[in-house]
Amino acid sequence: MTVPSRPGEDAWLAIARERTPARLFLGRAGAAYRTETQLDLRADHAFARDAVLAELDLVRDLGDDLIQRFALFEVTTCAASKADHLAKPELGRSLSDAAKAEVAARCSRGVDFQIVIGDGLSVAAVASQAKHVLPGLVAAASERGWTVGQPFMVRHCRVGVLNDVGELLGPNVVVLLIGERPGLACAQGLSAYMAYRPRVGHTDANRNLISNIHANGVVPEVAIRRIVALAALMFDRASSGVAIKEGDVGPRAGSA
Repeated sequence: MTVPSRPGEDAWLAIARERTPARLFLGRAGAAYRTETQLDLRADHAFARDAVLAELDLVRDLGDDLIQRFALFEVTTCAASKADHLAKPELGRSLSDAAKAEVAARCSRGVDFQIVIGDGLSVAAVASQAKHVLPGLVAAASERGWTVGQPFMVRHCRVGVLNDVGELLGPNVVVLLIGERPGLACAQGLSAYMAYRPRVGHTDANRNLISNIHANGVVPEVAIRRIVALAALMFDRASSGVAIKEGDVGPRAGSA
């Protein structure tokens, strides 16, 4: 038996579905999903698994033009494999000894603005978003007169790698562009974790985050503006994390 819709219900559902990728009022077959719904769920779950399990390929995922333009190079964390990266998160929070040596040799110390790209939990996110965000960030930071460090890529990366970058290079602000854990609605979300002068021992309380950077979330152009504005606030406050939030204004810490 088909239950008649109420007046205006179809229009309301159409508006709701335009505003969210969530699966709303899809109906059922007895006590189960309809076949079409079940197949869509399985396909999205497979795509999310692929995004997590995929290995980074610098040329394939970012393109030779971007690599040449920014002289990008790749290093790894202490996670020697994708399996280690997923099963032992602590290994992905530290650069390997070889990575530390290469980063120290190829990157300048004490810059204002250091960008790092990490595969995180979605290579698909890095492949789809980083190629747009990286050039825009470098341009926007340079326009403000900040010195911008040599960007590089970290394989098998977790957010805590920010601390090693801070210890090695001593930049004022570090931005880590990292693939977010994918869901059933989107596997292409990039996050920008930011910290002021990160050091070993710092936690999420010392970091700020702009997340959901993708075409149906925070679009790259908006993300770039927000990241640079938040970095400027970090310079003003000489701090990051719980001490500041987007939209704050005020003098540099300790100034009159």
